[in-house]
Amino acid sequence: MTLTDEQVSLQRTVRAAVERHPDPWPPLRDQVGVAQLLIPEEYGGLGAGLRELQIVAEELGRRLVPSPFLGSAVLATSALLEAGDGEVATRLLSSLAEGSTAALAWTSGDGEWNPSKAACTASGSVVDGRACYVLDGDLADILLVIAEAPDGLGLFEADLRQVRRIPSTPMDETRRLTEIHFGNTPAVRIGHGDFSTGLHRVRDVACAVLAAEQAGSAARALELTVAYSKQREQFGRPIGSFQALKHRMADLHVLVETARSAAFAVSEPDADVSRLAAVAKAHCSESLSTVAAEMIQLHGGIAITWEHDAHRFFKRAHGTAQLFGQPHHHLSRLLPRTPATAG
Repeated sequence: MTLTDEQVSLQRTVRAAVERHPDPWPPLRDQVGVAQLLIPEEYGGLGAGLRELQIVAEELGRRLVPSPFLGSAVLATSALLEAGDGEVATRLLSSLAEGSTAALAWTSGDGEWNPSKAACTASGSVVDGRACYVLDGDLADILLVIAEAPDGLGLFEADLRQVRRIPSTPMDETRRLTEIHFGNTPAVRIGHGDFSTGLHRVRDVACAVLAAEQAGSAARALELTVAYSKQREQFGRPIGSFQALKHRMADLHVLVETARSAAFAVSEPDADVSRLAAVAKAHCSESLSTVAAEMIQLHGGIAITWEHDAHRFFKRAHGTAQLFGQPHHHLSRLLPRTPATAG
């Protein structure tokens, strides 16, 4: 994977901000402009692409930074761009470029991120239902919702004053999730026609960015584990010097490198985004889960890991594996479609 000079500069800037600030999101948003990356220049954004989003996500993943980047700057912004509604885009995208946060309500309580289904229904100018696992839904200034309309799936802007937002308690404490209840909530439709095709593309972008985040988390987890194995001594020598552990570390290194390759392959020119996003989500989920589990085991010598970041990487691995669909679901997308399996 080759980065341009501008992309390398972005990577270094984001990493420096993450390492320097206890809460890096304000400077990343206000000074670096990461929340505006995907927004076109005519709406006050930077007009960047998927590769730039992945670069930021990878650095945020390395430090498990809590931020609305994935939910607002990636998922909700992608949905607005896919809707192709110029009038609404001008208003909402301009607001996001100025610092507002958006959330996309989509999935039901079973956690199925299906681009052909929605948890809510729309009738006329109101939306009803309950959406779960809404990223940063409790903080959002703009609330978007996917709802079943008479002519197919639709993207709506819901009235925040007419919904009930209930923060969830996820395993991963660095990821804010919300349950949102709509009770005949006034809503304005964004765009026209069935939104399911656009929603497939939104999910692919979200999976590609999440995969880069997972690759960054896996890389950092391995770095910490290798460093610990050089310090921890057993039988008078560092545990990292034992051949069995060297082999395990080598296997983890391969997982980390292939995860990064899989993630960034999605943003290569002329890439088959849909298929590669499915591969990246499945492989990066499994890679991070494996590395995080090994991190827990290989840090066993410190006895109590609650004060160490190891359990945080383990929780991030579990949470991201479920987000936007489990690995086996995305692998099923790669199977040849036949009349027996179509649909």
